[in-house]
Amino acid sequence: MEKLVSMREVIEAVEMAFKAKGLGRVQMPPKLYVNFPSGDFRTMPCYMPDLGFGGVKIVNAHPGNPEKYGLPSVMAIMILIDPETGKPLAIMDGTWITNMRTGAAGGVAAKYLARRDSRIIGMVGAGAQARSQLLALGEIFDISEVRVFAKTLMECKKFREDMGKLGLNILVEKEIEEAVKGVDILVTTTPVTQPIVKNDWIGEGVHINAIGADAPSKEELDPMILRRAKIVVDDLEQACHSGEINVPLSKGIISKANIYAELGEIVAGKKVGRVGDDEVTIFDSTGLAIQDLATAAIVYKKSKELGSGFEVELI
Repeated sequence: MEKLVSMREVIEAVEMAFKAKGLGRVQMPPKLYVNFPSGDFRTMPCYMPDLGFGGVKIVNAHPGNPEKYGLPSVMAIMILIDPETGKPLAIMDGTWITNMRTGAAGGVAAKYLARRDSRIIGMVGAGAQARSQLLALGEIFDISEVRVFAKTLMECKKFREDMGKLGLNILVEKEIEEAVKGVDILVTTTPVTQPIVKNDWIGEGVHINAIGADAPSKEELDPMILRRAKIVVDDLEQACHSGEINVPLSKGIISKANIYAELGEIVAGKKVGRVGDDEVTIFDSTGLAIQDLATAAIVYKKSKELGSGFEVELI
């Protein structure tokens, strides 16, 4: 799959998916969660008539997996379905799709919400999501410097080693503040349930991709940042119960009136994105089934074209 589809292609597919959502041309029921003692799994169905596919992703979230079992914290499978007959067309790995489409969503959001001259990227978190976020941002911006902070220095150094292929100047920071202050775009990809990014560190004109909060009680940002920012969510209903805004909303620190738009509305041209260089903007990403479906569709189509062996004949 990695050889079949590039990040640029995934960005284009995800942008198209957000546009379709903004125009009301998708069916996407809310995620369903099943909770375990040490994590959860979610089912994410959708249908996109413009794309000509339906599908469902089953994905887990177990933050302790890497340290305890040597497994990824997120693993998934994707089932692609023919809308005409209901026939399952393909079963494919969804872990790579999850990483790529989430990175691509961050890239699309930054395209519309970050300053055009953004050059310095701050990364809080250095896992798989951080890698795909940086990969996507590198397709859109001329990056001069990347500052990374994570739970351990080892994680940061591994991130720098793995992302060295991009030819970027990646600095490992020992303090989170150093990875945040003075950046143009900040990406947060941690599973924390207490804010770790302080309001005082966020200067005017910064764009934030808040990726880590994808379940109730999770939050990475000081709520005071949300109160001064233009907040854009991927899906309002989903973000309200599981995104970065979920805790501040439940505590009454912000209200739904503070939410400016869904990203699809901006991509579809119904609302404008950034309007000034001094705006602080936030993209609250919870992850949508349409992103998975759009990515899976291009994987399937290219595998069919190139004969990559993904197709399974049903008996």
